[in-house]
Amino acid sequence: MRKGIPAFLLTLLTLVLVSGCTVYQSFGKSSGNFIRSVNGPSFQPVPSDEWYQEEHALVYFYRPDSNWARQELTAPSFYVDDRHYFNMRGNAYTWLEMHAGERQFDIRRPFVGFEGLGGSFDHILEATVELEAGEIYYLRYSEVDSPASVHPALDDDHPMASGDAVLVDEETALEEIGQTRFLESQLLALNSAGRSIAYFNRLYEFERREEQLKKEREEEIERMKARGDYRSARWYWPFGGGPTRPLESERELRALERERNAFLERSRGEDGRDGWRFDS
Repeated sequence: MRKGIPAFLLTLLTLVLVSGCTVYQSFGKSSGNFIRSVNGPSFQPVPSDEWYQEEHALVYFYRPDSNWARQELTAPSFYVDDRHYFNMRGNAYTWLEMHAGERQFDIRRPFVGFEGLGGSFDHILEATVELEAGEIYYLRYSEVDSPASVHPALDDDHPMASGDAVLVDEETALEEIGQTRFLESQLLALNSAGRSIAYFNRLYEFERREEQLKKEREEEIERMKARGDYRSARWYWPFGGGPTRPLESERELRALERERNAFLERSRGEDGRDGWRFDS
């Protein structure tokens, strides 16, 4: 006899349809300490000559050991620019080299491997951070206690100045991170951290800029129509018509495409030019 869909899957599907949110998944990556303990090497800083300080920033992520973390079945997922990189278990640290500028940090808690279902329990953090080239940052995650101090550049109302995920100063971080171990990629706890993600950061920037310019193009066309600077298409030829003068947004879109193509061409080189290091 054919069995029906399990109740928890029906509940999950209902939540997805009702919320209308983008759903993420972390199957094979989200095991907590109860399933996979962290046994990597003790903390070792990344040598200064092994990351591209002229255009990149280095961000360490760590989570102190605790009874809470040891009993977790699933660990929270960490995203940068809407891309998953690791799930942070207790007594662990890892790092990512990023392109300087505005980076989007998100932390989500998996529910049977799915994320993005809505609610404060699911979305632990959503924050934009301005990273400066050549700087080193430390993001501390803990559900049981707060750090001694936070990063001095953060305003009091910044999402990463309080809560479970806090950007802390170097002195606070070095007192704790030295007791953690590197978050190795393991079966049921796979991750893609401990590397440069500047290439993906740049692609994300191009995508966001393109979306913005397309919206600006629509607004520019509406303004031209209101001023009478837009020629309507003839009824017998639907492909005619258009603006009577060049659009500034179109010029910027073409310039953006040239910049993106030049970046992609440079990134194909094998000499490490511009500091790009790739890991698929």
